[in-house]
Amino acid sequence: MTTNRQANRLIHEKSPYLLQHAYNPVDWFPWCEEAFQKAKSEEKPIFLSIGYSTCHWCHVMERESFEDEEVASLLNENFVSIKVDREERPDVDHVYMTVCQALTGHGGWPLSIFMTPDKKPFFTGTYFPKHDRMSLPGFKTILEKIAAAWKQRKEELLASGEKITNVLTETFPEADRGTDEEVIHRAFEELNYSFDSVYGGFGSAPKFPTPHNIMFLLRYWYFTGSSHALEMAEKTLDSMYRGGIYDHIGFGFSRYSTDRKWLVPHFEKMLYDNALLAMAYLEAFEASGNKKYARIAREIFTYVLRDMTSPEGAFYSAEDADSEGEEGRFYLWTPDEVLEVLGSFDGEKFCRYFDITSRGNFEGRSIPNLIKGDVPEEDMALVQNLREKLFSHREKRVRPFRDDKVLTSWNGLMIAAMARGGRVLQDSSYISAAEKAAGFLLTRLVREDGRLMARYREGEAAYPAYADDYAFLIWGLLELYQATYKTIHLKKALELNDQMVRLFWDRDNGGLFIYGSDSEQLIARPREVYDGATPSANSVAAYNFIRMARLTGRHDLEELAERQFEVFGELVSRAPSAYTFFLTAFMTSRAPFKEVVVVGSSGQAETRDMLEAIRQGFRPFIVSMLCSEEHEGLKDLVPYIANYKPVDGKPTAYVCRNFACKAPITQAEELRQELDQ
Repeated sequence: MTTNRQANRLIHEKSPYLLQHAYNPVDWFPWCEEAFQKAKSEEKPIFLSIGYSTCHWCHVMERESFEDEEVASLLNENFVSIKVDREERPDVDHVYMTVCQALTGHGGWPLSIFMTPDKKPFFTGTYFPKHDRMSLPGFKTILEKIAAAWKQRKEELLASGEKITNVLTETFPEADRGTDEEVIHRAFEELNYSFDSVYGGFGSAPKFPTPHNIMFLLRYWYFTGSSHALEMAEKTLDSMYRGGIYDHIGFGFSRYSTDRKWLVPHFEKMLYDNALLAMAYLEAFEASGNKKYARIAREIFTYVLRDMTSPEGAFYSAEDADSEGEEGRFYLWTPDEVLEVLGSFDGEKFCRYFDITSRGNFEGRSIPNLIKGDVPEEDMALVQNLREKLFSHREKRVRPFRDDKVLTSWNGLMIAAMARGGRVLQDSSYISAAEKAAGFLLTRLVREDGRLMARYREGEAAYPAYADDYAFLIWGLLELYQATYKTIHLKKALELNDQMVRLFWDRDNGGLFIYGSDSEQLIARPREVYDGATPSANSVAAYNFIRMARLTGRHDLEELAERQFEVFGELVSRAPSAYTFFLTAFMTSRAPFKEVVVVGSSGQAETRDMLEAIRQGFRPFIVSMLCSEEHEGLKDLVPYIANYKPVDGKPTAYVCRNFACKAPITQAEELRQELDQ
């Protein structure tokens, strides 16, 4: 940021993104009533700019326009300028991104919105260069034209804003059909059609990881027996790992690949991508038994615990693509640098394996990758040792900026991933990390009245939590319960779920609104079901509803999920592969689902053997409980288990499938056979 100027109002904010703009000559406001009152009293239009701290093109537009005195003068004279961090205000971002996509056919960040003083948009776009460039109009030109139009044709712009807002507030299509199993098969066919059989993934460049597509495919394979679904999932996971989108020196995945081969990433690293990818690799390990997937999941957790975890145990949000003013500089290598660190013999071998050449594969330098082939098994130990030396050397470089705010939603995803990792990999350190993060959220991000909050930074919790904050954290707590069987995690999940339904449920139509009934009311109150970079709150909530209903016997929760399947069915049927996590939830509701209750002390070897039988392999349509004297309060949450007793004093498993219960089981091997049927 430029520090030789006077600070604007953003200097008082906590958001790292807003603070990056605190010394712009633009007279920025945060999203606040003062800004809208100023626009009304001075009869000026509003320029709304939305982005996030690790957004490359946000940085470019700042350097070209927002740090420019000429552009700042145009903005300050003719507009009231508002800057919003999309990660703090996903409600504002969603409303205006929907407008941008509807008007222009595309979206992205930075998001640029021109609107009336009463928040109604009339012109939108994303990144604009300062001056006209090829097909892109210059930001300066746009400002001059809109300022002139506001003075000469204000009524037209006001009418346009009114019309756009009216369209925005239209509801979802009438629920004239629910969701059915045929839509699941159509989603698979759409993924199969867009699947890249050479390099994995779906569609052409740019390629996004979209881990929930992988999770859908693994369940589709399990549900239908389609070996091709498993092959598609494994091909994609293998190709992403081999590519430059994976950081082979320090671990963790970047946001997306700019090319078909997964070679050149957009170098920013996001917490949510790494959480969802860790879950996808864990599930692939369970499904295939391939230990490579377990290793990759461990490496992701190594990165997160090393670089993205606060001293208090919460998880940070993101790392930038840029360092020292260049995109990707931190991650690039030359052969000379590698040889200097490793010596000629080892260095040449490492360069050969990881495609580090004098020609380079990105702007004259090299992104380490394994696209041409994996490291031979006999050299794995050597390469690991060499990697550690290069990592230590890389740590001396100027690191990319890290956005250290704590978001409830993304932390919920990483809690789910860490808890799943602890259970699948039998590593208690991951479970401890998940519990520590959950404890942080449930103490630092909950108001005195019990209301969950969305963001924490520098001692301040702010913004009433959104639907995805609730849904993702509930998911994390359910995974923690399945990993530990501690009643407190299930209890907290149910409490938050009841609060979410009370604040977000659309009582007229069904489904969850993005923001709560007690939050700021914007020009529209949308419901989202599209599974984009992350699954939607409605998709994850449906998944949670089903699992909690099967755990507790609360049929009201299952009815909520069924209502979601009904109300969103028509929309989902139009493009099923855009809703893969929603269909994962639907598949979970329709699959031969099993509930397992083990009655016995966790200190008994026989009980541990039974729990191990439950944990083995890929069993996506199972929930389990451990009931013993140690689990105080469980019977209050799950009254039906009061009737479950040990048989002949032995630890006993009760298995129910599709609302029919089997005879009690007292042998771990018999339980394993029953679960494998």
